[in-house]
Amino acid sequence: MAAVNSYAETPQERYQGNTPAAAPPSKQPLPAAKSVDTQSVLKRLQSELMSLMMSGDPGISAFPEEDNIFCWKGTITGSKDTVFEGTEYKLSLSFPNDYPFKPPKVKFETACFHPNVDIYGNICLDILQDKWSSAYDVRTILLSIQSLLGEPNTSSPLNTQAAQLWSNQEEYRKMVEKLYKPPTA
Repeated sequence: MAAVNSYAETPQERYQGNTPAAAPPSKQPLPAAKSVDTQSVLKRLQSELMSLMMSGDPGISAFPEEDNIFCWKGTITGSKDTVFEGTEYKLSLSFPNDYPFKPPKVKFETACFHPNVDIYGNICLDILQDKWSSAYDVRTILLSIQSLLGEPNTSSPLNTQAAQLWSNQEEYRKMVEKLYKPPTA
């Protein structure tokens, strides 16, 4: 029968030189492999803001809301030669604490009559759900949504009325004009 050592070592005794000795088993679960500390998320979002400001992409912009880097307001304009040409839409972007390993929640704040946008502003876009990659950034998201305006996925609609009307672009444009309310500042 082995003797049980009741001696509780201090953290200093556990580390001898630079080589740690075997630590006693911990009852706490190990952190997830992809956990992110708030500071690295903050740096990532600041870097993305600078990149977005420097990119000069037409028709997209986004900035943090007041003093909260985790909540942004974005703007996209409808692309030329689409039924959305001449429109401007406000978006809200809410970043989780484990960004970029999880996508931000993005919603239209301006009402948008579109096959892939519901009446609450929720967006059905694969890169905001199951096709998300940590390689994506705010610029990618905004450009993807801008592209989605002119090229909806009508086979997976959130707004079935918009999806059915999409094939008749003249009537669709009339509906967009009827329902569109320019955002206020």
